[in-house]
Order: sequence, then C-alpha cells, then structure tokens
Amino acid sequence: MRKLLINTFLSLDGIMQAPGAPDEDKDAGFAYGGWSVNYWDDRMNELMSAVMTEPFDLLLGRRTYDIFAAHWPHTSEELGSGPLNNATKYVASRGTPTLSWDKSVLLGADVPAAVAELKAGDGPDLQVHGSGDLIQTLLHHGLIDEFGLWTFPVLLGSGKRLFAQGTIPGDLRLTRTESMSTGVTFSTYVPAGEIVPGSFALDQPAT
Repeated sequence: MRKLLINTFLSLDGIMQAPGAPDEDKDAGFAYGGWSVNYWDDRMNELMSAVMTEPFDLLLGRRTYDIFAAHWPHTSEELGSGPLNNATKYVASRGTPTLSWDKSVLLGADVPAAVAELKAGDGPDLQVHGSGDLIQTLLHHGLIDEFGLWTFPVLLGSGKRLFAQGTIPGDLRLTRTESMSTGVTFSTYVPAGEIVPGSFALDQPAT
C-alpha cells in the first residue's frame, strides 16, 4: 500500500497560501506572496533534497500543477527538476484541463475514491505539495498518512490555512523535528487516532 505524504510550508499562524512568489495566489486579496523565500538556509536545502530523493509520485491540485508545470519542465536537473519531471503527476481538478507536463494523469470526478484506489495500488509513495483545496478533501476523508510541515517564523494574519474550518479532530504523533538557522522548523507527524480528553482540575475532597 502506498503512503500519502503532505509536504507543506506554513506560517506560524497556520497560513499556507502563496509561499513561493508574489503572484502565486492572490485570492481574497492576499498580499504577502513569496513569504517563505528569505528564510531558506543550507540545511533546509539539504532536507528538501532528501525529501525529493526517495522515489515518489505527485498528487496535486490544479493551481499547484499549473505553477509546477510552468517551471520544472524548463529547469535543469542540476536545479532539482529530475525527480519532479520523472514522477507521475496525478491531478485533481473540477474541470477537464489539458495536462501538458509529461507523465500527467487527470483524476476522475470522485477524487477521494480515486486517491484511495491509488493508495491501494503498487508504486512509490504519493507526495502532495501546496494544493490547499485538495488537502482539505484529503483531510476530510482520512487519506493522509504523514504531515511534513515546514513552519516559518512569520505571521500573515489571514489567508488559506492547512487546517481550515471543518478539519476532523484527531490526535497526531510527532516523529521528527529539526530547526534551521533562520528559525524554520521541519516536523513530521502521523495520525494517532482520536483525541483523548483529560483534566488538570484537582480532585475535590470528599465531604
């Protein structure tokens, strides 16, 4: 069975919108596109390279696919294009776009069912980059096996959130964490079942 792995950049207040460029996603007047760019260091490059070294296929929403398809096919392998260009790209879209990037596959209208079928089949793990709307669907249907979260020391105030309204409550288990020189942290979490409530209230003395 294939695992589905999220790889997401987040602000400290949970925003994932447009981390890579000013014009990446201006929905709702978002004014801080490219907010992650100045926080990269050598260690972050090393970790990201390691994430991209393991065999994988991509699962992308339409907007993220278009951004990637406009860049990576025209980029040299020395700059990291090889793994992305060689991966099969599974694309979730409400429309029927023409997918020009080599090895691209349009998922059917029932995206959760299509993703569940992909996970049950043979092949490398599935990585999701960006794709905020798609992630909400995957969260709602319990299809995510691991969250790889790059948290940046910046507050954005508003924008699209990874854990948006309607996220199904659940426990997560931290499996790894590391801090960069710029204050970015990389942490991985796996689902760990239902939340178990407790209480810090002191026991009341018997009367």
